[in-house]
Amino acid sequence: MKKPDGSEEVWITGVGLVSSLGDDAPAHVPHISSERPALPHIESARYVPYSVHPLVPLDFAKQIARKSDQRQMELWQRIGVYAAGLALEDAGISGNHELLDRTHLVVAAGSGERDTKVDCDVLEKLGPRDDTAVLAKEVLPSALRPTLFLAQLSNMLAGNISIVHAVTGSSRTFMGEEMAGLAAMENAYRRIKAGQAELVLVGGALNAEREDLLLGYELGQNLWRGPYLPVWHRRERGGGFIPGSAGAFLILESRSHAEARRATPYARIAGIVTDRCNREPGDVTRTLSHLLERMRPGIPEGALPVLSGASGVEPVTSDEGAFLDNLAMLGIEATTRAFGSMLGHCVEAQFPLGIALAALSVKHGLLPPPSVSSGIERAFKGPLERALVTCVGHWRGEGFALVEAIN
Repeated sequence: MKKPDGSEEVWITGVGLVSSLGDDAPAHVPHISSERPALPHIESARYVPYSVHPLVPLDFAKQIARKSDQRQMELWQRIGVYAAGLALEDAGISGNHELLDRTHLVVAAGSGERDTKVDCDVLEKLGPRDDTAVLAKEVLPSALRPTLFLAQLSNMLAGNISIVHAVTGSSRTFMGEEMAGLAAMENAYRRIKAGQAELVLVGGALNAEREDLLLGYELGQNLWRGPYLPVWHRRERGGGFIPGSAGAFLILESRSHAEARRATPYARIAGIVTDRCNREPGDVTRTLSHLLERMRPGIPEGALPVLSGASGVEPVTSDEGAFLDNLAMLGIEATTRAFGSMLGHCVEAQFPLGIALAALSVKHGLLPPPSVSSGIERAFKGPLERALVTCVGHWRGEGFALVEAIN
């Protein structure tokens, strides 16, 4: 029974998660429950001087049965479709067409992968020639994809999820780096809260193992150079993020709907708040303080586990770290974990990924161990009843999600 007055609880009933550390949600639990910090999987030789957190080997046929479907998707789409399928299975929705017909889809996507080979062919042939119009007629007609674009369009991820997994409710795609993930999660949460939907599949994906992606972020001076260091330790050498391949999708469901079908929840989302500032000096701190005011009624004083989506880019990472330290002045003792140290920075998928990890942590009552030699990350003592997920984009976008245990 829908509650149009905004009093409906939003439960997480399915988690689909793939990354450099595992090929499903259960594979990530040991990294949360271990007493020692997870050893990150780093590829440092292929893209020198940059590193990436590469995806674990996946048998995509487990979630994308037809080879023809796999062939027409680039890797970022296969990652997303795979993770979405895991979330549907985990929630007990896969194959249930009555539920799939009512499952809405919200996707955070980038601008699609470029075809690097075609780009290189164009540049090689353009070098000694000036007749670009003739070049376009010679090269592009045989190289363009059905999208009529030298990259796959962002909404194709949502389309392929709908086709492969028969998700036939409404579909929305948000594009724009971390802000896309923030907007997608907030949209899904608010629609359920307002009684406009009962079931939503929401998430994002990133293939970090791409020359075109690394080039774009390095032009903005955003990438970390040199040997691996945890997120909080990069400041003295200028900061930067290490991209991570990942797919993170969740099933968000109204409490009444989940209880009616006897679904087992991971946790509930008590609130999601987002914003976007211009990043002038002091903007990030002011924005985070404003977001905390909106979230504060649900946060009691005392210990508060925080799963931070901090990227490592400066000065914004230090701004977030200082803000979290200053929560002590409000009676909140933040116990912070930067999950990007384990999994890399996953841009559009970063916020969904953080919420997925928070759902696992809250369900199992465990917080990932602090990173090695971190003065910011401290041991956590006490029951884990809730966790605050932060996402402060490397360039734009700020947001919090409060994830709580269901007793």
